[in-house]
Amino acid sequence: MATKEASSSKKSAATPSANLSPKAAAAAVRIADNKKALFNYQIEERFEAGMVLEGWEVKSLREGKVQLTDGYVVVRGGELFIIGCQINPLGTASTHVRPDSVRTKKLLMHKEEIRRLIGKVEQKGFTLVPLNMHWKAGKVKCEIGLAKGKGEHDKRDTIKDREGKREVERAMKSRSR
Repeated sequence: MATKEASSSKKSAATPSANLSPKAAAAAVRIADNKKALFNYQIEERFEAGMVLEGWEVKSLREGKVQLTDGYVVVRGGELFIIGCQINPLGTASTHVRPDSVRTKKLLMHKEEIRRLIGKVEQKGFTLVPLNMHWKAGKVKCEIGLAKGKGEHDKRDTIKDREGKREVERAMKSRSR
């Protein structure tokens, strides 16, 4: 029994995420964030969806070659698709594949969730935006948000708050010296 415990503790110490804090381990699985979406939209709800990807896209995601800032989610025929999400192909992509970096990708969710989202998107002012992409149990997941567009005054308030926090941090830092 003691040998099983010893061998299992060696296995857990050998994994790279075992020595990291929980926050650092969570950051290690994150592929890309859409910070622009959080600035331009007020996020009401968040949903997690799977993605239908090709092999070269998965390899590029492992290298972090993805851009979500121009992406948005549309509903077609009762299915969700992400448009404008750019996955840049690797230089070592296979010769028999023609990579399309801005290909429309299908998102996978339960029918009930999609129906609920369709009802909310049809309301005035709501849209679906990709917030981030991450790995979960070896699969690529996309977190999408049900969002309302911010007005110009809301964006200015966000900038003011951000600058105020920076000033407080600077003051605290100089005070501790």
